Amino acid sequence: MNKLVLALFLATGAAALANAEPSAPGSTGIGIKNYPWQAVAGEKSEALERKGNGKRGEVLYALCRSCHQPSAGGHSDGSIPQLAGQHSSVLIKQMADIRAGLRDSPTMYPFAAVLSDPQDLADLAAYLEGLCIPVDHGRHDAQDAVQQVAKGKALYENECRVCHGANGEGSRYRLYPVIAGQHYKYLLQQMTDIRDGKRRNANPEMVRIISKYNDDQLIAISAYQSSLVMPGKMCKAKAPARKP
Repeated sequence: MNKLVLALFLATGAAALANAEPSAPGSTGIGIKNYPWQAVAGEKSEALERKGNGKRGEVLYALCRSCHQPSAGGHSDGSIPQLAGQHSSVLIKQMADIRAGLRDSPTMYPFAAVLSDPQDLADLAAYLEGLCIPVDHGRHDAQDAVQQVAKGKALYENECRVCHGANGEGSRYRLYPVIAGQHYKYLLQQMTDIRDGKRRNANPEMVRIISKYNDDQLIAISAYQSSLVMPGKMCKAKAPARKP
């Protein structure tokens, strides 16, 4: 009887662990094994398990400042994405995928390639995650902006909110990116690339959902996404300190 009770207990415990929310980056068990599209062995998995050192990451960010700006806010024209406040897990995945050739980014690759090991990825991601998200970013500014945002909200609430959240907060445990504060043109370009099969490292579920949207719908969704605000995480970009 005792053996039967023990077996039932172990089976119940295993099921509970399988359904539990994965632990956070910096501890063991980020949970990538539960998401096959992410589970690529190598430095990505190792970096996700390591605890990032934000102070060391700030030093490493010197490689990135010239393009991504001191605030890590990128460019409003969408050519350079906003990175500040992004989940460290998402940043690690994207950097590792670029380094491994799983995401095409000729501009980014030479800089990402300079990072030496998984700890560099974890440290840089930890620094960026700790930054506040600039409120001043590229938005849809055409004459029909109000109508596009309203149209985009309806589409977003229907299928995007379940993964990316009510305020565009995403999920650091499931590697769903923060989209609040991201530039409109960057969002539009990435969603178009995912739909058209140009983002080879995209979540298959995202590909499935977005495949049915036409250009006008993607414009509307991007307009709404770029209007999202994460309370407590967004700030005015600070001017660089003047040297005496």
